[in-house]
Amino acid sequence: MKRNIVIAVVTAAALVGGGTATALAVSGDDDDASTPVTRTDDDRDDRSDDGDRAAAPGDVTAADAIAAALKHTPGTAVSAELDDGSWEIDVLGKGDTWHSVRVDPGTGKVLGSSKDDEDDAAEVRAALKGTSVTAEQAAKAAAAKGTVVSVDLDDDGDDRGWEAETRASGGDGQDWSVGLTTASVTADRDDD
Repeated sequence: MKRNIVIAVVTAAALVGGGTATALAVSGDDDDASTPVTRTDDDRDDRSDDGDRAAAPGDVTAADAIAAALKHTPGTAVSAELDDGSWEIDVLGKGDTWHSVRVDPGTGKVLGSSKDDEDDAAEVRAALKGTSVTAEQAAKAAAAKGTVVSVDLDDDGDDRGWEAETRASGGDGQDWSVGLTTASVTADRDDD
């Protein structure tokens, strides 16, 4: 009887806490009052600097997520961001069609996509004209500096390029610029 109660309490704790709980049942009679219980926190409540829920990257890198999104929705990936528990990749399709594709950071499976109406397709195409480095390649280049949590095309002014944000194992973030033709990675000079 005690064993069933312990299992029910641990299950409830797992559901309420959002973490992983494991109960190890000890074989023997029901009078044994010591049943070890372990609860592991999965950091679901961590917040990033901008107030969004910080999603911990899984085995799927930014480059992997971009590749999965482009396989699902052909076009040109313009940004990828790990946000609210999934990768969100913006893809510029044919004409002025934009798509937002969500990818699971643990499995690489496409969770869904939606069509967006944006009017900056011509500006983005102009910024990408003559470039040889894709968002996927920029993410791979920036990965040498830490875990990439976002890649975005900076199409403003003379300093066009890919902007990448990485997180170190301690959680500290760093912004990087990745060249559109060389994939060279430099510290973002606008980073405060």
